[in-house]
Amino acid sequence: MIDVLATLCLLEAPEVCAARTVPVGAATCAAAQAAAADRLEGWRLGHEVSEVRCGAMDVPPLDFEEVRPGLFVHVGRIALADAENGGDIGNVAFVVGDEAVAVIDSGGSRALGEAIVAAVRARTDRPIRHVILTHPHPDHVLGATALVDAGAEVLGHERLAAELAARSNSDRAQGLRQIGPGFVGSEAPVVHRGVAGMEALDLGDRVLDLRAWPQAHTGADLTVIDRATGVLIAGDLVVDQHLPTLDGSLRGWLEVLDGLAASEAVEVVPGHGGPLRPWPEAAEPVRAYLDGLAQDVRALLAEGASLSEAMKAAGAPGDWLLYEEHNPRNATAAYTELEWE
Repeated sequence: MIDVLATLCLLEAPEVCAARTVPVGAATCAAAQAAAADRLEGWRLGHEVSEVRCGAMDVPPLDFEEVRPGLFVHVGRIALADAENGGDIGNVAFVVGDEAVAVIDSGGSRALGEAIVAAVRARTDRPIRHVILTHPHPDHVLGATALVDAGAEVLGHERLAAELAARSNSDRAQGLRQIGPGFVGSEAPVVHRGVAGMEALDLGDRVLDLRAWPQAHTGADLTVIDRATGVLIAGDLVVDQHLPTLDGSLRGWLEVLDGLAASEAVEVVPGHGGPLRPWPEAAEPVRAYLDGLAQDVRALLAEGASLSEAMKAAGAPGDWLLYEEHNPRNATAAYTELEWE
C-alpha cells in the first residue's frame, strides 16, 4: 500500500511547516502520485509543497476502543483546541461492515484525519467508503479531507455544504491561531452527498440509518443509528460532561431531543465525553440545561433585562466542563431567539 508524503509550509508564514500524507493506498508509486495530484495542487494554493515522495504512511494511529462489535470510538479531550491537543477535542467513530467502513466525524485537523485513516487500516483491510459528518463545527469536520483521499465520499445534512462555506475562512484562521503547525493542510471538505430526511447506508450486512434534523445544535445536524447494535451516534446533539453549545435554535434542539428519544436506540455515542451512555437517559442532563437556560432567559426578558445582563445571569453551571467558555454565547443565542416569542 503506497501513499504520497510531502512537507507543507504556509505561504504567509514560511516558518510554519508540517509533514503530511495523502493516504491513497495505491499499488504503485505512479498510481499513488496520480491519485494524490489534485490534493497536492490544492495545497499549493496556500503552501509551499516540497519533499514529495512515495512511501508508507508513518502516522501514529488515533486510539479507538471497540465499544460494541464492529463499532469503534475515539474520545476527544474536553478542552478548547490548542497546540498541545492538536484539535483532538471531539469524538470520532467508525463502523465496519462486511464490505466497507464508514467513519462518523473526522476530528479538528488534517493531521487527525490522517491518524484516523491509520487507525482504520490497523483494524481492517476493508475500504473507507464513507465519512459522515454530524454537523459543521471544525472539531468534527476538518480531518475529512484525509478520508476523502483514502477513498471516502462525504455525507452530511443537506445544509452542511452551505454552513461549511460560510465559516470556512474563520475556521481556518482560528485553527492556525489555536493549533499552529499541527493545523497545516487543514481545510473544509467538499460535501459529496447531502441528506434530506432519512437515508439507509449499507456497509455490507451492516446498515446505518442517517437522519437530518431541523435547526437544533446547529443548522445542519445529522445523526446515525447503527442497526446492528442499537447505538445512536448523535454528534453534539448529545454531550457528556462538555457543556452543550448553542449555535442553532434552543427551541429546535429541545424538539429534536424529543424526536431522538422516540428512536429505537438503546445507547448513545455523544459528540463529547462518553464513549457510550444509556439512551435515552443520556439526554436528560442536556435537556435540563437547555430547559433551564430557556426559563432563565424568559424570566430575564420579562424583567426587561439587557443582553449583557442575560449573558451573566442565564444558564446553570451544574457539573458541566467549559461552562465559563461557552455559556455566555449560549445565553446570547437564547436571548436573541426568545426575545421575539
